[in-house]
Amino acid sequence: MAASAERLPEEGLALWLTEWKGTRFPWRGRHLVASVGSSVAGQLDFFLHPDGQAVKVVMLRVHPDFQRRGLASVLMDALYAAHPTAWINHGFRTPEGARWWNRYREPAPQRNVHNRPPVEWADYFDAVNVARDKAHNAHQNGHYGLDGNRDAVYRYGERLETEAALYSSAYRPVTPVRVDPASQPLHGALRVALPPAVHAYVHDRTQDSRARAAALLEHVGHGNLPREVYWNTTRQAAFEDAHHQDLFDRQPPGPPLTHVVFTLASLHASVLPAARALATSVSFEHSGDLAVDVTGLAWRQADRPYLTHQGDFAPAVAAAIAPRSVEHASAAYRARYDEEGFLRAAARDGARPFADRAAQIQAMAERLLRGQAARARTPRLPSAPSQAVVQHSPSPGQRPPGPGRRA
Repeated sequence: MAASAERLPEEGLALWLTEWKGTRFPWRGRHLVASVGSSVAGQLDFFLHPDGQAVKVVMLRVHPDFQRRGLASVLMDALYAAHPTAWINHGFRTPEGARWWNRYREPAPQRNVHNRPPVEWADYFDAVNVARDKAHNAHQNGHYGLDGNRDAVYRYGERLETEAALYSSAYRPVTPVRVDPASQPLHGALRVALPPAVHAYVHDRTQDSRARAAALLEHVGHGNLPREVYWNTTRQAAFEDAHHQDLFDRQPPGPPLTHVVFTLASLHASVLPAARALATSVSFEHSGDLAVDVTGLAWRQADRPYLTHQGDFAPAVAAAIAPRSVEHASAAYRARYDEEGFLRAAARDGARPFADRAAQIQAMAERLLRGQAARARTPRLPSAPSQAVVQHSPSPGQRPPGPGRRA
């Protein structure tokens, strides 16, 4: 690994581990991304068993500009180091992958399932599938005249498919873990280029953090919380989503991006729409809006992740995850927000804070009026004999009780 690292460029190599959210596989998906400077240089995709003791490699790729410089080996070595006791299943290899594997020196070949008998790892992987991948890789090696580290590969004592079939029943499928969006706060990220004045204010640490958070939410729009995102169980995971999107969605030079993370109060189960839940995140699979309460914001410049700002709201601020289009917006959303997702004047000024309780309030008022009229028609009882009254004089500066004030 040392020799490989010496051939890497000096612009600054960084490894980022993020959740892989585009899969329905029951194990947890992970992206290990290598960036050099501001460019994506390589990526390793894998699944991690819930108990952390087995890894399934899915894809290893390096950008053409960074190939033949040892980066693929660095990524694979990092995977072995990150999971030092786990079984590693490399699956089948493409022709390019077979050539790379022929040059690679595996740091722990004894943890590679292709190198050990099925009895040791059959609880984690389907032995027949592993045997199929081994046969595919052996064919690739033979076709291209590669050694493929064959001395380490386990040789079956009988026909490959026969021995594999003996252990296929030992495989224990995983019941996927799904987060309950109603059980804890959720965090979702938005990338936004702010106007210069707004950018300067919200990133000014000398200003009140809550006021800056309120200004940022006002700029984004209370009805514009992002919908095409995964809502995570941690704020850090939401920031990782934004950074991962930066890496693979390079924008032309322009104003610096701000990563904004919204923290939502736990959602009531009765209002939850259809959702796709993963182990630590959830996405809402509906086209309409979703009313939420924002309890706080955190934000940072994309190029300065070490400076994070945070402002909390107490009480929480009413907001909404934006609908896919105005046509999909609910009546409650259209009454509160305009076509661009910003608060309407009535909602902004608080002129209609109880609009949804108008009938209840009207009925209560009518009962009070009827009670007053009934008391006015009731004859007064004779006055009781006067008694001594002790009156407490107010202290200096204290006003005596009057209408609208408590004694």
